Amino acid sequence: MPSASPPRVSVIIPAYNAMPELTRSVTSAMEQTLGLDRIEIIAVDDGSTDGTGEELERLARGCSALHVVHQANSGCAGSPRNTGLDRARGDFVFFLDSDDYLGPDALRRMVAMADENGTDIVLGRIASVGGRAVPRAVFSHNQPRTDIFSSHAYLTLGPWKLFRRSLIERLRLRFPPYRNCEDKPFTAAAYLNASGISVVADYDCYYVRYRENRSNLTLTASGLAHRMDGIGLCFETVARYLEPGPRRDQIMRRHVEWELCGPLRGLLPRESERDARERFFPEFRRWARTWVTDTIFQRIDAPDRLLIHLLRTDRFEDVLAVARDAKRDQERGHLVDKGRVYWLHPFFRDHTADVPDACFDITDRLPVHHHLDAARWHGGVLRLTGRAAIEGIDAIDPGTDVILRKYEADRPEIRVPATHAPGTSGFTVGIDPATADGGAPLERGLWNIYLDVRAQGVSRVVRFGGVREGRASGAATRPARRAVTTPRGEPVVVVPYYTPYGNLSLDVGEVAHAPDDAPCQVTRTAWHGARRSVLIVGGRLTGEYGGGLRLRAESGAGAVREVAARFERGGGSGDFTALLPVGLLTAGRWTLTLLLEDRSVVVPCVGNLASTRWFRFGRPYYAKPLTPRSAPALALDVAPIRVAAGVRRRLRRARSRWAR
Repeated sequence: MPSASPPRVSVIIPAYNAMPELTRSVTSAMEQTLGLDRIEIIAVDDGSTDGTGEELERLARGCSALHVVHQANSGCAGSPRNTGLDRARGDFVFFLDSDDYLGPDALRRMVAMADENGTDIVLGRIASVGGRAVPRAVFSHNQPRTDIFSSHAYLTLGPWKLFRRSLIERLRLRFPPYRNCEDKPFTAAAYLNASGISVVADYDCYYVRYRENRSNLTLTASGLAHRMDGIGLCFETVARYLEPGPRRDQIMRRHVEWELCGPLRGLLPRESERDARERFFPEFRRWARTWVTDTIFQRIDAPDRLLIHLLRTDRFEDVLAVARDAKRDQERGHLVDKGRVYWLHPFFRDHTADVPDACFDITDRLPVHHHLDAARWHGGVLRLTGRAAIEGIDAIDPGTDVILRKYEADRPEIRVPATHAPGTSGFTVGIDPATADGGAPLERGLWNIYLDVRAQGVSRVVRFGGVREGRASGAATRPARRAVTTPRGEPVVVVPYYTPYGNLSLDVGEVAHAPDDAPCQVTRTAWHGARRSVLIVGGRLTGEYGGGLRLRAESGAGAVREVAARFERGGGSGDFTALLPVGLLTAGRWTLTLLLEDRSVVVPCVGNLASTRWFRFGRPYYAKPLTPRSAPALALDVAPIRVAAGVRRRLRRARSRWAR
């Protein structure tokens, strides 16, 4: 009998001739620490002939949570996944391929992450078995709540994720009947409409592997004929949900690089010349002319720029030649000319080829090798010593500057020149927080540290600190917080710290790194009132203080708004509540801190603080809580809602549903 309440997770396993890997795949779902009473497993046998169906029935006899469905062979993974979706009852859905398997604690961790942060999609770290390629960048650290624009999540479009089922049903999402690339449009649509994405990076949740007989669909249906429909639908999906502009360009770039240029270079030369010319080339050309904006063109790598230019100008023979010779041409050298570096492809400055220099410019792609040897305080000056060089560029007249950029602030960057050791890539620079800004102290806030590395007139700017001496525990590159005195005699605490990506930053004024003896602790953040335009910050004092407590909101433009906290037990101690009228804040990014006497304490995001909306002078506004990657401080993104754009999106979605 079905359980009285729906399961937390429906695990959907499409299976076609999946022996012997199938057994471990299914049992990995049955052995989840979340518990079989909170899981339903829907395994769909897609017309197998190798005993897959019989093995599923055998497993089901010993597990009431396993439900087996048999259907005629569809030839693709999307159809059995859709069959599973039609039967799913769980709060969440997880798609588990019959070749792969789950870590024992995977579903419990992912469900907890979704519940704690109110997110619609959770990515669990993927591990490789037998050398199958897996994404890595998105799993550098846990991310309780993020999105596709501020993380690497969109680089992984496989379906092996935890999806909130209400999101799938609201969008009426189902997999298209393609043998390859069927999962990318599905995942893309879910990403583009999700209310938050979480990443579990500290546990191997999902193990991917190739079958022993190498019969995975990704291998047996790898030709262009099986990919073209899915590629086209990827572009159309992004266009359906995103307005033209920077956000669409950011997402489209992934598809241009991976779904357009990748197959064009790797697969087109394998096709017959007739199919390549008449069947596939016209579609690639249409995509290049329709979806590759000038912004995307400038941001992709030189080999991709060359292919896009040749597609746009309808040069089939040249496209085929460039694709066939791609590996050989990739190893060609480069030319430094007037501060720019160019790839020496045979078409470069060949007047018969008629290709602009912009297609070969690799200046902004040159790797910079840098290393932080030491970071130590010398009085009130933070002295950094390290090495930096541009790959492939001889260090003639080298130079290096340290650049300080204030996080989420629209203000000029600050440059601090370094001293170079003659004939080497080594440098030393001193950062004095009390005078770094042209003799003035650094403004209160978070400052990211970059290097501007120069040689032969070529300049490359990179984030600094990710590669350093004794990264795990080395004291040489872990300076403690330091109190410095400004020229006006005002004390300020500076905290050097490393972001989750390992890069060096400065917290001036302890806005995001409270001291160990913080005078108060935040225990609650929530929206107040029917209009939900007032933020409640509650907590308790950890000591006796005579002064008042204030909640401070500061925008990246320097605007400040403060409100006094109210104490539930009189005097200067006990529980407190502060009410911030967010509805009165101007548009922008606002960071929150608590001020008590001469101390400041970061305000973290406590609980599932969702976005909120309200009306101001008849116009809708929203506030979106943010937790920056660089620090745990809570920030609010306040902005007016673009009503017209929202209406256009809804109309497009409605038209797309009617068209189906």
